[in-house]
Amino acid sequence: MNLIKFITRQLAFTASAVVVYGLGNPATVSGQSVLPVIQIQADKVTATMPPTFYGLMTEEINYSYEGGLYGELIRNRTFKSDALPQHLKPEEYDPAKYYPAAYPANVAPKFWNSIGGAGLVLDTNTPLNEALNVSLKVDATTASPTAPAGVANGGYWGIPVNKKTTYKVAFYAKATAGFGGSLTARIASADGKTVYAATTISGITGDWQKFEATLTTKRVAAALDNVFQLTTTMPGTIWLQEVSLFPPTYKNRANGDRRDISQLLNDAQPKFLRLPGGNYVEGNNFNERFNWKQMVGPTEQRPGHRSCWGYWSTDGFGLPEYLGWCQDIGMEPVLAVFAGYTLNREHLTAGPALEPYVQEALEEIEYVMGDASTKWGAQRAKDGYPQPFALHYVEVGNEDFFDRSGSYEGRFAQFYDAIKAKYPQLQIISTTPVKSRTADLNDEHYYESEEAMEAQSFMYDARDRSNPTKIFVGEWATRVGSPTPNLAGALGDAAWMCCLERNADIVLMHCYAPLFVNVSRISGNNRSMQWPSDLIGYDALNSYGSPSYYVQKMFSLQHGDQVLATKAENLPTYQWIQASRRNSGQTRTNEVKSIFYSATRDTQHHKIIVKIVNRADTAQAVHIDITGVNSVANRGTATVLKAANRNETNTSKDPQHVLPVTEKVKKLGASFTRVYPPCSITILELDAR
Repeated sequence: MNLIKFITRQLAFTASAVVVYGLGNPATVSGQSVLPVIQIQADKVTATMPPTFYGLMTEEINYSYEGGLYGELIRNRTFKSDALPQHLKPEEYDPAKYYPAAYPANVAPKFWNSIGGAGLVLDTNTPLNEALNVSLKVDATTASPTAPAGVANGGYWGIPVNKKTTYKVAFYAKATAGFGGSLTARIASADGKTVYAATTISGITGDWQKFEATLTTKRVAAALDNVFQLTTTMPGTIWLQEVSLFPPTYKNRANGDRRDISQLLNDAQPKFLRLPGGNYVEGNNFNERFNWKQMVGPTEQRPGHRSCWGYWSTDGFGLPEYLGWCQDIGMEPVLAVFAGYTLNREHLTAGPALEPYVQEALEEIEYVMGDASTKWGAQRAKDGYPQPFALHYVEVGNEDFFDRSGSYEGRFAQFYDAIKAKYPQLQIISTTPVKSRTADLNDEHYYESEEAMEAQSFMYDARDRSNPTKIFVGEWATRVGSPTPNLAGALGDAAWMCCLERNADIVLMHCYAPLFVNVSRISGNNRSMQWPSDLIGYDALNSYGSPSYYVQKMFSLQHGDQVLATKAENLPTYQWIQASRRNSGQTRTNEVKSIFYSATRDTQHHKIIVKIVNRADTAQAVHIDITGVNSVANRGTATVLKAANRNETNTSKDPQHVLPVTEKVKKLGASFTRVYPPCSITILELDAR
């Protein structure tokens, strides 16, 4: 007998008889006469869950580091945001050379304001060093005890203040001979009415020196609309460089990360970090790529560079900080190396011209995983990380499918051969399929609407299993909602992750992208967002996880070590009218499933974990039938993320509007029916023996 007919007859299912367990009041499912059925074959394991399955991907976009994760509160601390763009052709660019930034003449630096009539101008004649080849000249000749003069910085759309908090101040300064005055550092409200903390710093001479101090607030209300100030009451001229203000950092790491954002990440327990991201690896030009050698050592020796997303990166958050981030959160690095191709589609061909970049990649790998006896392992130890990092995956380039020249085939082969020769244990990831070598994994990227993501959420079930190259979904997102996804985005994400989990025999890793967005000013001039639908949002004071973040967290925390065979019958569908991307006005109607699922087993704790996504606007009953086990307990737990409609979301003002809820449930077993709420993601944990 057909399984669906049998179950339907046995249950004598009627709409009025269906109870939504654990959801409060009984609910009915109108018009449903035949149940969808999901069969779980617990005695058939299709894959061992890869240990690095759920991870993170990020890059310097949306002020992800500067103004985001990185703890620094001062914007344009090295006064280089006004640096003039320089475009060097690949044949002109020597990767072994340092190309100093140039600056416009007679301009005041961006994001700094004068106090008391002080004159501000960028000065290339008084640099701190070769890396920071400019300084801020402050003409404070009008200063007096009753009228202090100096500079103010508003941070990244505000300097945050919290009660009883100690901030670390650091800067380099020098002054004209005989200055003899002191500087007052303080955090004050933007309107000048409130001073939250202040300290005096003396000893400034005619030579560059580093000064450090602390500012501690009292029992004050949290506030955002504030500035950092450096002023003097003594007439004179002062030069400043690398002016820094740090709040307490995660795990109290020097030059570290924001505590609130780091805690959100830690709570989701990601297993790897794809670093240093996507386009940020390449840069717009060869001289704007991720040049890791200029991002190690003391921060005052890092020249910084123009990010491909339109703003200056000080590179205070450089390669050591990426690794520290991995260490703090418990992630393994997945290292992407520059592969001779940039966003403006300039490239090198395989051969001698590419060889310096291949050697640079080998040295970067040595920095990450070499012991302290190696040149670059010793540099990592000097940077504060004496122990090598575990490294299993190296990605060659980023999104080289955009390279229409066909050069990636040869470029990949040159990197592959060199890396495998020195580090045969490493798995090499290609960014587009190659033929000349067998990549260990290929990186596939998907940015889609909710409907498109759901429509493709069975695609890997039919993928060829004989291909020796496995899959790394290195960037993906359901792009619905701005600046962070709404519940619709989370539903598309969950449907897609069910697909990834079911196919963990060929999909070894995946990571949502992008991870961060500063929501302070999402549009207009000086906007804080370049790409919407990001996992975590924040301003200078607060942060929050989107519904998609909570789906990531649910899936990351609740899965087993074995993937179980599943199949389904009679899944409901909806119609998606898809507009043509090429022919305006043309459409195509697609039948898309509206229930998505996966099942894994936690062998240590004897649990079967079932994920069910109901993307429909109505409740949906689904029958679960589990075979291949002796018994399944009547009681278990359900973790449910849902909302009244798919447009609901979290914001900085309402950060916990859409949250998962876990509760104990009953009437489970080896064969049971449960009704899933509209627009919901449910994870059931079943005790199975």
